[in-house]
Amino acid sequence: MEIAIWIIIAAAAAIIGYALALNIAKRNARSSANIIIDDAKREADVIKEKKILQAKEEEMKILADAERTASQKVQKAQASETRARQKEQQLNQQQGELARRKKEIDSAKSTLDAREQHINQKFEEVETMRKNAQDELERISGLSVDEAREKLIESLKDEAKSAAAGYINDIMDDAKLTASKEAKRIVIQSIQRVATETAVENSVTVFHIDNDEIKGRIIGREGRNIRALEAATGIEIIVDDTPEAIVLSGFDPVRREIARLALHQLVVDGRIHPARIEEVVAKVRKQVEEEIIETGKRTAIDLGIHGLHPELIRMVGKMKYRSSYGQNLLQHSRETANLCAVMASELGLNPKKARRAGLLHDIGKVPDDEPELPHALLGMKLAEKFKEKPEICNAIGAHHDEVEQTSLLAPIVQVCDAISGARPGARREIVEAYIKRLNDLEQLALSYPGVLKTYAIQAGRELRVIVGADKITDEETDKLSNEIARKIQDEMTYPGQVKITVIRETRAVAFAK
Repeated sequence: MEIAIWIIIAAAAAIIGYALALNIAKRNARSSANIIIDDAKREADVIKEKKILQAKEEEMKILADAERTASQKVQKAQASETRARQKEQQLNQQQGELARRKKEIDSAKSTLDAREQHINQKFEEVETMRKNAQDELERISGLSVDEAREKLIESLKDEAKSAAAGYINDIMDDAKLTASKEAKRIVIQSIQRVATETAVENSVTVFHIDNDEIKGRIIGREGRNIRALEAATGIEIIVDDTPEAIVLSGFDPVRREIARLALHQLVVDGRIHPARIEEVVAKVRKQVEEEIIETGKRTAIDLGIHGLHPELIRMVGKMKYRSSYGQNLLQHSRETANLCAVMASELGLNPKKARRAGLLHDIGKVPDDEPELPHALLGMKLAEKFKEKPEICNAIGAHHDEVEQTSLLAPIVQVCDAISGARPGARREIVEAYIKRLNDLEQLALSYPGVLKTYAIQAGRELRVIVGADKITDEETDKLSNEIARKIQDEMTYPGQVKITVIRETRAVAFAK
């Protein structure tokens, strides 16, 4: 029982102690809270005072900026007002100056009017005097104004012609010193950089044999072998008294080559009869066709030309057996191609296109058929047929002026074709045609009045014209040389150029007796 009482007393004491501790803690908390609240109030008052001070400072700053801006605007307004006053003063001064100048102009105008009236009076007096002088001149000279004008025009025409002739000569001299010099340099370099051989092709081929006994075997019994050979090849075989030689005659070099090779195989084999002849000729013809194609391919490879149509390659190979004025056509085409490439390089153009056009420019001379067309036009049509480029086709067709030139390749091919054909040793010219051309040159110059003698010298490259000193003046010689040169250009065909030299001299002859 006592234990329970003590426990109750202990518990009550603990409760009372806890209550006392709780009251003490509450009092401490209230005091801490009051302290914190007081500190917060003090800090708030400090912050409030700072913000009020900052606001006052900002207000003072804004007021100062506004006053400064206002003062600047007032200053600008005052400056603008000052400038406006200055401009007003300047305008007033200009108005006064304009008024003064207007008065001066009015006075000058009146003076000019008076002078104009005076000038008109003087002009009328001069016109009257001119008419009187003109009437007097007409009376003295016996010529009217129109007649005198016509005579003056005629005299001026003669002077103008002489002056024009001299001017033309000056221009030609300048051109020779500049353009002609450069053109000659390019042409000479192109010729020098291409080394070629001279070639002469005939219409006959000589077949050599070891002894004359073979001639009888070639002729055969009653001439059947030679007739079979001629029928198979289309070539005339001439067996005469020429020792150890048989002549093959024909205009087609391909046929002559087939006949020569066939005859060689027949003589080597020894079996010569009509059946064997036809067999050998057919075999040789096939070999020649293969050689033609191989020659065309080799030529294209040598010149660095690619992409040619097979038919064009075959035509290029056929050129080996064609000739023009004794010049081998394939050699001429190769030479022209190389010249075109060199000249195109000198001029800054594409040398590959130029070489291609130069090689193909004469393919119109080796067609399978023979149409009635110039070889330049035929070559252009063949090139178009086998899909060559337009500038290549135009260069082929225009190298003899058959069509209009549309690219720079055309004149290059034309010039190089002339260089290859006109160089020494390239072609043979018929003597009769050469003599006729020289006679035509001399007769053309003799047709002009005042010409006494003409001489074509230097193989027709120069024409010397001797005129009468009493019929043509020194000034008229220039005009005569130009007229003769122009007529030669228009009416004659010739390689290179022809120099016309007009000679006028006065001779005095006396005899001492």
